[in-house]
Amino acid sequence: MPTMTRTSESTAPTPCLLLAFELGRRTWKLGFSVGLGQRPRCRQIPAGAVSVLAQEISRAKVRLELPRDAAVMSCYEAGRDGFWLHRYLVAQGITNHVVDSSSIEVNRRARRAKTDRLDLAGLLSLLARYLHGDRRVWRVVKVPTVAEEDARQLSRTLETLSQDRTRLINRLKGLLVTQGLVLPIDAAFPDHLKAARLWDGTPVPPGLMERLTHDWAQLHSVETHVRALTATRRVRQRELGPQTRRALVQLQTLRAIGPMGGWVLATEIFGWRQIRNRRELAALVGLVPAAYQSGETHRDQGITRAGNTHVRRIMVQLAWGWLRFQPQSALTQWYQRRFSSGKRLRRVGIVALARKLLIALWRYLETGAIPEGAELKSMRA
Repeated sequence: MPTMTRTSESTAPTPCLLLAFELGRRTWKLGFSVGLGQRPRCRQIPAGAVSVLAQEISRAKVRLELPRDAAVMSCYEAGRDGFWLHRYLVAQGITNHVVDSSSIEVNRRARRAKTDRLDLAGLLSLLARYLHGDRRVWRVVKVPTVAEEDARQLSRTLETLSQDRTRLINRLKGLLVTQGLVLPIDAAFPDHLKAARLWDGTPVPPGLMERLTHDWAQLHSVETHVRALTATRRVRQRELGPQTRRALVQLQTLRAIGPMGGWVLATEIFGWRQIRNRRELAALVGLVPAAYQSGETHRDQGITRAGNTHVRRIMVQLAWGWLRFQPQSALTQWYQRRFSSGKRLRRVGIVALARKLLIALWRYLETGAIPEGAELKSMRA
């Protein structure tokens, strides 16, 4: 009688220490466990005290009867502290997961209860399930390298300065309107302001004059900073990694894609992320529909917006530019057929166009396939 052989014997899982962080501004709360169903061991340490953290890990191994060389698996929610803690933990030989907080599975019955102990217990339970193969409990954030993260700072600084410039210009115009004045906001603004006269022929009151001058000085400083960073961007392009630099150069060969748009797309996603499919790409940016269906009720809740805000914002801007500079492309023709009637419909449709354009740009980088009907800058008449 033939005997049955087993190619692989099942073995008991290697014991390891599970660690969850609840990161605060002043203190960190730590939760330790060895698996599901165990009451967590909770400790509190000063924020950033990594030396105390190492001591607490050693004490937890002793208390939970684990060997000194037992592996440590940890997790914390992505947030204000960024990725420096993840890099420290990895350097210490700890396997760490940075978790997207909006993707964490929540018990609907207990979702109104909120304490640090409950949060730690929940994270530890989810971490144990995740390590046992349940990948649906949360979404793990892909952590960039220090160089990849640093490359994003320039475009984000420019984005912040652009928002400051818009805010200052709107405030200057708003203050002028309160006195019935309309003046050009340009380099000669102080001269225009001195020569301005109110409805009764009197000059601008001194208090308002001082405030307008102060705001214009801030605006001038912001615009000077923007010009300096724009010049710096051309120099820093040579310092980018090879994959990021290739994506940046290739994107700018298309009409409607300028230096700013190309820089954001290359440094935020295309230069260092490995994207498997179009659904994953759209989810990274938050340009996926959030459908609602219950019984016979079907409702569209718009896009999720649970993704990279910087890329989503620049894609909407690029979509408007695409309509202008790529009028013969298939994407523009599709938009004009579907959303050309009515301002509101156009604003709704531009988000759909942004999603399609993002996918088309990804395929262009991956395969070299130019979006249908699009023109390269070298082909411009």
